Amino acid sequence: MVRKQEPSQGRLLVYIVHSSLDALADALSALEKRFGLVQFETLELPDNKDEFYREEMGENLQRRFFSFERTIGRDAMTNVKSVCHKIESQFADRVDDYCFRTVNIDPGILTPSNIVMASHREYNHRVYLEDGVYAELALVWSKGRYVRLPWTNPDFCHGEAIEFFQRVRGSFDLVAEPALVAGD
Repeated sequence: MVRKQEPSQGRLLVYIVHSSLDALADALSALEKRFGLVQFETLELPDNKDEFYREEMGENLQRRFFSFERTIGRDAMTNVKSVCHKIESQFADRVDDYCFRTVNIDPGILTPSNIVMASHREYNHRVYLEDGVYAELALVWSKGRYVRLPWTNPDFCHGEAIEFFQRVRGSFDLVAEPALVAGD
């Protein structure tokens, strides 16, 4: 009989698209109050010409990744997504019944083997968790590097992002895999 395996904890990541440095600072302050101090962050990533958020958030959007010092359980993904959604709403500009976000916060969990992001949008490559939250495998660790998948957001493949993910991965106490010996 196979024993039930408890998954290891991961490092909370957030990918933030923002319309201003003030909006980013406000959101980051709220995130740190909830999840603890930021451990690592990227510089601003160049605009990837994605039109998805432009109508809602404006022009010249910036993007950054952040990780937090504390580890979290993989089962926390839906709760974390809910908290991030509330923070987005807290700093949104309201016009009538519509909220124009100043930040878009996408949380995820980085483990030594992969990066899984949370979303409220369903797509064919996302797995439903609960409470309107879907999980997307964004990158996998294979042969000493991060490997993209057909649906991986191009921002996750930018050199600055990859270096960031490697720094975060390096913060785990990893046990080296035994070397293969000829004949094994």
